[in-house]
Amino acid sequence: MNAKPDQKHDAHDAENPKAGKPFSNQEKDPDDWTTGDEPMTGAQASYLKTLSEEAGESFDPDITKAEASKRIDALQDKTGRGA
Repeated sequence: MNAKPDQKHDAHDAENPKAGKPFSNQEKDPDDWTTGDEPMTGAQASYLKTLSEEAGESFDPDITKAEASKRIDALQDKTGRGA
């Protein structure tokens, strides 16, 4: 192996179409999710229910993944749980 470690890393980044881009949906607008219109996940429902209770707001179990993500963001801001 004659390549220096950082040269090898640079070559990998050049071949990786996601290099330098967000790696999770947390970085992507929920309106742009390809599965955003599917029912929210169990994890989203559980966390959203907890946040709703803490915020004193109602919990809607029939929202989509994208709607749940937006609601979680709003309730995190309201409850101070958000990053």
